[in-house]
Amino acid sequence: MRMLLNIKKGCHSFDSIKTINGSTYSSYQEACRVLGLLGDDKEWIEALENSLHAATTSEIRQLFVTIVLFCDVANPETLLDSYWVNMCDDLLHKARIEIGNPNLILPESELKNKLLFELEQIFNRSSSSLKDHQLPLPDTSKIFELNNRLLREELDYDCLELKRQHQNLVAQLNTCQRIIYDEVIKAIEDKTCNTFFVHGYGGTGKTFLWHTIINKLRFEGKIILAVASSGIASLLLPNGRTAHSRFKIPLVVNNLSICPIKKGTHLAKLIDKTELIIWDEAPMCNKYCFEALDKSLRDILSDPNNMQIDKPFGGKPILLGGDFRKILPVITGGTKEQIIEASLNSSYLWSSFKIFHLIENMRLSKKNLTDEEKINISTFANWLLEIGEGHICSINDENDKDASWVEIPNDINPIEAIFLATYPNFNINYNNFNYLRERAIVTPRNSTVRDINDYAINLLPGDKTTYLSADNILLNSGNNENINLVYPIKFLNTLEFNGLPSHELILKIGMPIMLLRNLNQMSGLCNGTRLIITKLFDRLIEAKILTRNNIGKKIFIPRIILTASENKWPFTFKRRQFPVKPCYAMTINKSQGQSLNQVGIYLPEPIFTHAQLYVALSRVTSRNGLKILINNDNDVSNKYTKNIVYKDVLQNL
Repeated sequence: MRMLLNIKKGCHSFDSIKTINGSTYSSYQEACRVLGLLGDDKEWIEALENSLHAATTSEIRQLFVTIVLFCDVANPETLLDSYWVNMCDDLLHKARIEIGNPNLILPESELKNKLLFELEQIFNRSSSSLKDHQLPLPDTSKIFELNNRLLREELDYDCLELKRQHQNLVAQLNTCQRIIYDEVIKAIEDKTCNTFFVHGYGGTGKTFLWHTIINKLRFEGKIILAVASSGIASLLLPNGRTAHSRFKIPLVVNNLSICPIKKGTHLAKLIDKTELIIWDEAPMCNKYCFEALDKSLRDILSDPNNMQIDKPFGGKPILLGGDFRKILPVITGGTKEQIIEASLNSSYLWSSFKIFHLIENMRLSKKNLTDEEKINISTFANWLLEIGEGHICSINDENDKDASWVEIPNDINPIEAIFLATYPNFNINYNNFNYLRERAIVTPRNSTVRDINDYAINLLPGDKTTYLSADNILLNSGNNENINLVYPIKFLNTLEFNGLPSHELILKIGMPIMLLRNLNQMSGLCNGTRLIITKLFDRLIEAKILTRNNIGKKIFIPRIILTASENKWPFTFKRRQFPVKPCYAMTINKSQGQSLNQVGIYLPEPIFTHAQLYVALSRVTSRNGLKILINNDNDVSNKYTKNIVYKDVLQNL
């Protein structure tokens, strides 16, 4: 009853407290459950029920795996037993086609075994297994087929097509790219131990170079592992994964961290046969991530006949890439010194890297560009580079040697206009897929993002749907037994954590949203993926992907369990909610890796850390795609904004 009274206002009777959307429920508990304020397994049943009439069987299988992986399901096997028939309609159809018998009838046990085989493959893609969740495995013969799954996955390519693509790509390499390409390929062919780092700003063709090298090695039947520091960046790589997912790097790292990869496992065997590791957007990661991988590879690749313990990364060639002008590892409340110390080029490994620089802007090599367009592209790229390196200084900041105030053309004035300038004719394009896909507003802080998104939601026509989270506390050892009394549910509902959705999540059909967790990288569902809502159910969101290689793909998102812990709270916070947030606007940090045609930059206050201004400005390829609003609350004119560059980080590149 207390939980309901936190939400329902002006109740005049006990029955009115239990009345939700015109229906009066028999108990307060049932009313809370309808509002989503309680956490129980009935929610997962309702989510699957919601999907039965809107999703294909393969989509239902993926939804089931997502629920088991990310939700606190008390009894996964009971859930499987209830819905396994709904998950295997297409399996019987496929079996009939394979055998050529349209009237084939499979025994229930064999059909369920085929389903378990499919589910095991989906779990494997997330580095998990049926047995990790007390679910039955397929029979022995099917397990045998899965044994070499990791190796098969990295060798399952159309070599002729890759060869054709490689011939086309290698012919387009510029001089700098060709030098790097030749050195990396030679290191692999000569079996030499080499570590490389490629530094270049946006547009110099790092991703193009990765694709050329990857295609070359894969069409030759060699294994190459392509990873990135973020889910969004990994989507740019063929068969890319996040480095944390691929190598099991701990989420919280320190100088003692290692990757829990054991000798003799499938992953260890895959790494042993790997010819090259490519890691994109490397400067975003804490140096301890690379050191953890280094220690682990030295261990699993060492043997009595070929001791690799003294070689970086166990003698495995590794190619890192990125731009130190962009945002460095995030250290909560960290000082400049702590951020620099956490950076890759402060690691003991840095001295072993051979560093290359890409300096030629490949955007200038596009066909059919006029002389004026080439000048505009070159001028904008050079201006971004000057911003990123801290060379532009209109006014010195006397209190901070790393900061300066730079003059930025202030494109618009009224605060409401930042939205309408970025989303022109919103009233007729609010549900236009391509219109929403190519534009967003970026700003430094989450509080400003919420204000802009709230403004947009009020402009969006249609009924809003409000989803309330179920919040509670995971008690840590030594905590006060009465902690639940000290921190009641009403208080927990008010808490906001970075990376967690709000307690009250307001959504509308046609709204762009951003995913807050890596749910399924193979399908493009990464932390930072943008989507557009197509349907809203009680316990499920149907949406289409707006970004990268899976544009237009339909997916289903259930509520999942999200946790957060901050030093100022003596507990671990647990929230059951849809892992999404509205995305008309996003923070600058979250925008890294996003590529857009139209970007509105809103700076109601100056940026606060290294490279934020550079990252915000470089989300577009053309100055024409930028709209900028500066609103300084000090004596500095609104045509200036702060730029922070830790030049110490750029000195040893």
